[in-house]
Amino acid sequence: MLIDFHTHIFPPDVCAQRERYCERDPWFRTLYANPRAHMASAEDLIAEMDTAGVAASVTFAFSWTDPGLIEASNSYVIDAMRRYPGRLYGMAVIQPLAGKRAVSELERCAEAGMIGLGELMPHGQGYSLSDIHLLSPLLEVVRHYQMLVLSHCSEPVGHAYPGKGNVSVQDVITFLTAFPDVRFIAAHWGGGLPFYTLMPEIQSIASHVWYDTAATPFLYRPEIFSAVAQLVGADRILFGSDYGLLRQKRVIKHIQQTGLNTAELDMVLGNNARSLLSLYDPALRG
Repeated sequence: MLIDFHTHIFPPDVCAQRERYCERDPWFRTLYANPRAHMASAEDLIAEMDTAGVAASVTFAFSWTDPGLIEASNSYVIDAMRRYPGRLYGMAVIQPLAGKRAVSELERCAEAGMIGLGELMPHGQGYSLSDIHLLSPLLEVVRHYQMLVLSHCSEPVGHAYPGKGNVSVQDVITFLTAFPDVRFIAAHWGGGLPFYTLMPEIQSIASHVWYDTAATPFLYRPEIFSAVAQLVGADRILFGSDYGLLRQKRVIKHIQQTGLNTAELDMVLGNNARSLLSLYDPALRG
């Protein structure tokens, strides 16, 4: 059972009126002003899943700076979840700087069946993952509904690219220290966090962390899979394509050619995700 833990979808009007939304949101303009930057609707994602043989995807909207755009986009994801039950599992994008409005929006999304808070995009929205005072009210909601948290993480070295950001390993560790009981998915391999788990104090702090593989072909050599499996265990790696940035089939093929054994591939490509999603969907248990 193939499960993609990191995909993005947009309401059709955003896809159709890219220039208008570039004018409304500077962060969106940074990533999508180029007309070749692909944007996908829920139907595009389902079609992609059917082509790639993916059974289910975790999906979320764009991390707008405007709370109104966030709320509309979350509503679109909620509607997509209801139209494709068991295939799409939504996470709530939130603008923490919106204060009480952000808390109310996260509660609305949790009540609607969303499984998590994410993708957090601190650098795009103007805050830091280490701003614990700002994030604490949202994490109270996360704890109450036992939601997951998924955050963008940035590599501190390497090439620059649109959206790379500056979510440092220190930011992640500060967050995990403040919220040790939260199930946390560190996108893009956690910006290198697995390598620091060789330090005993970091290993204990990161005990509730999973790492998604989003955009891997753009970032690392294939050996990243076996290296991280050895460092933290293959049971902590989640297949994430970052669709529509990358096609699901391409990322699946990439993972299949990384040298992981059959049991490890099964964990990475679906079993680990199924275990997490079964907390929210009884149909996936057993």
